[in-house]
Amino acid sequence: MAQAALGAAGLHFDELNKLRVLEPEAAQQTAQLREECRAFLDKIVEFQKIVGSLIELVDQLAKAAESEKMKAIGARNLLKSVAKQREAQEQQLQALIAEKKMQLERYRVEYETLCKIEADQNEFIDQFIFQK
Repeated sequence: MAQAALGAAGLHFDELNKLRVLEPEAAQQTAQLREECRAFLDKIVEFQKIVGSLIELVDQLAKAAESEKMKAIGARNLLKSVAKQREAQEQQLQALIAEKKMQLERYRVEYETLCKIEADQNEFIDQFIFQK
């Protein structure tokens, strides 16, 4: 009967016989909600840790990809540079070959001319010797 009178006044006893303002069922639901909130908060913290580590991993992969991209661009530019150098060297060698061919032709003409002069001089010497 005393409990009913206290209940009517909004006061209740809990399982440890302590006087409470809340009904035992409401207090139990509040405690249960508190535990669920703590569990939810723990899951959120764990989720944030997982997401943070995932973001770090993605950032590392992005940096590695960017580094490889820069290496590939550098290698491509180097390859283009080497190709242009080879093309320029080939043009220089072609010009040198053309110059040497012209020089060879001049030497061939000069040689033929000298051979003709030698033949003329030998003929002149032979005629000079026979006239004596």
